[in-house]
Amino acid sequence: MTKRVHKPREVAEIVAIQALSFIAGDGERLGRFLAETGIGPETLRASASDPHFLAGVLDFVLRDDATVSAFSESTGHHPTTIAAARMALGDSLPERETP
Repeated sequence: MTKRVHKPREVAEIVAIQALSFIAGDGERLGRFLAETGIGPETLRASASDPHFLAGVLDFVLRDDATVSAFSESTGHHPTTIAAARMALGDSLPERETP
């Protein structure tokens, strides 16, 4: 049986989706996230496929030590894994076009 090898960006996206699920699991945390991002609950699912959005999810988690600790505890990810995921997303983000 062959073990699937994940690329750093794939792993980063998985961690970010887990972080989004973690955020959505707490009403107060979700409210803060939605207020800070300006994203509405109706567009949350569609936004989850945007690498810029996923990077923002990890930024939100990493801004607060208590949030990092709670997310780490709930997923088993070491805080350095979360930071590495953010860096992997940042390193691979295409430049946004400016109007």
